[in-house]
This record gives sequence, C-alpha cells and structure tokens, in this order.
Amino acid sequence: QVQLVESGGGLVQPGKSLRLSCAASGGSFSIYTIAWFRQEPGKEREFVAAFGWTSRRLYADSVEGRFTISRDNAKNMVYLQMNSLKPEDTAVYYCAAAQQGLGVTKGLYRYWGQGTQVTVSS
Repeated sequence: QVQLVESGGGLVQPGKSLRLSCAASGGSFSIYTIAWFRQEPGKEREFVAAFGWTSRRLYADSVEGRFTISRDNAKNMVYLQMNSLKPEDTAVYYCAAAQQGLGVTKGLYRYWGQGTQVTVSS
C-alpha cells in the first residue's frame, strides 16, 4: 500500500512558476511509475506527466516544454516544476502511482493522493 501526499499548490500569476511535491510512503518507491494528473471542475481528470522506474518520462502535449517531472528515490519524492503557467493550467493536481507500466490512462494508476489546488490568475 502506497500513500501519496501532494503539496506546493497555490495562487500564481500567468507566466510565473510553481513547483509541486509528492511525498510517498508505504511501498518500494523506486520501482513505481509516478505520475501527475489534473482535474478542473466538471471535467475529466487528465494526464500531465509521468516518470517511470526506468527513468523514461512522458508529458501531455499541453505541458511539453513548460513542465518538468523529476523524482528523488532516496527521499521518496516526486516533483512537478511548472513554468510559464497559463490560466488554463488551473486545476487540482493529483499525484498517482502505478506498480507496472508507464502510460497516460488513469486506470493504470492504483494509488492516488488527495490533490493540491493550482490557480493561475492575475
């Protein structure tokens, strides 16, 4: 059983940066794929980025070049560095973990955090 806790959300102006953190506990963190998803009210939860245990990374087209996912296995931490933020990046951001595979579908990920709100507004 893996527990995930996100932090780092908040209100930020367009064009600015924010870094989200995800603290993991309760499992063999280094072999899990860790991903970030986001969800706006009334919309489906969508994939943002993922970091597999082989160090392969995936990004959604909408954040490619602006967001960077990284992980520190020694600290059981995953980060999402978000640069050049846009109002359309406003959402609740969720950290998720999968025991096998690397992909963009929600069903792949068994463990989820509670989410952290990111609001991009002037």
